Amino acid sequence: MSLPSAVAPSVIRIAAALLLGADGQTLLVRKRGTQAFMQPGGKIEAGEPPVLALARELEEELGLRIDPSQARYLQQFCAPAANEPGHVVQAEVFLVRIDTAVTPAAEIEEVRWIDPASDGDLFLAPLTRDLILPFYRKAQASLA
Repeated sequence: MSLPSAVAPSVIRIAAALLLGADGQTLLVRKRGTQAFMQPGGKIEAGEPPVLALARELEEELGLRIDPSQARYLQQFCAPAANEPGHVVQAEVFLVRIDTAVTPAAEIEEVRWIDPASDGDLFLAPLTRDLILPFYRKAQASLA
């Protein structure tokens, strides 16, 4: 008798921003109808370079126009998807510094600026909670 093989989770490729304001706070977003706060960004379309996907998503979701050449690539992170059970997000993460206001648009219901040294007393997506914020805390001096 053979055991059933484990089903590999589906991978969702995204580009996300560790978005920092002039005061060192980081911006997190919550999509409409969900509970978890996460980095802004979104799915990478077929053939689209990750940094251009990020620029497109930031404009669609926050009305934020960035110069893609100013987005600093950090690294790729993988974690369980917060809003899609059985899926894993594979995130290409970029550091983006801004000094302008953002406005939630498209599917974004709420934005919050938090001190990256804490969780802001928010329910965080696994990618944000377990990987991106800890990465930033460890690397903060070298990213200044």
